[in-house]
Amino acid sequence: MYNILMIFIIGFFLALLFLNIYFRVKVMKHYKYLVQNRIEFNAKHILDKHKMETEVLVKYPEHASEIDAFATNIRNSVKIAAAILVLISLLGLIINKF
Repeated sequence: MYNILMIFIIGFFLALLFLNIYFRVKVMKHYKYLVQNRIEFNAKHILDKHKMETEVLVKYPEHASEIDAFATNIRNSVKIAAAILVLISLLGLIINKF
């Protein structure tokens, strides 16, 4: 039982590492585009879709697809990473109990 749970934990850590690399590559492409075009916004805009639409996309309508792709990739990476961390924590608690 212990060995199986440890294998799952190691697998989730590797998945977290792969996720980090994968989204970093995807996000950096969009980030480079946004920097080259001098498009600026805050983290609150990335996490709040309504603020993004009302404050940022209105200023830069011609770059809306790149801005949206960047924000979507950031949001997805945070959600997936949080889920994986919760799974790792739960498995750690299970191992600690036994």
